[in-house]
Amino acid sequence: MPPVEEVKEVKKFQVTFDCADPERVARFWCEALGYVLAKNTTVACVDPNGVGPRLYFQRVPEGKVVKNRVHLDVRVGTGLVGAERLAALEAECARLLPLGATRGLLLLADDENESCLNMQDIEGNEFCLD
Repeated sequence: MPPVEEVKEVKKFQVTFDCADPERVARFWCEALGYVLAKNTTVACVDPNGVGPRLYFQRVPEGKVVKNRVHLDVRVGTGLVGAERLAALEAECARLLPLGATRGLLLLADDENESCLNMQDIEGNEFCLD
């Protein structure tokens, strides 16, 4: 009989953003993701369905200096390819721009990856529409 594999406990986690104005950045991400402000705070967002990770926004004195080493991929084109995927990316970009997002480079599909659109939130944190 083969040995029984140990089941590892899946850890819950939150994604923390360093920022100058936590409330403003939290409101942006709530709108961008369909999240809501966590109870009793204006600096954390939660998935109202309880599925996605909590987002926490902490004030730091220093400004953003270099590119993020970790970023969020906002999954708006899952299962779509070609022109249909590009249309979904562009539509979401158009929705986020009035919220304060900045458009970056559109990376077109290649042999390994589908198209995605680089963007920045209201404090310059990079994220992708994927």
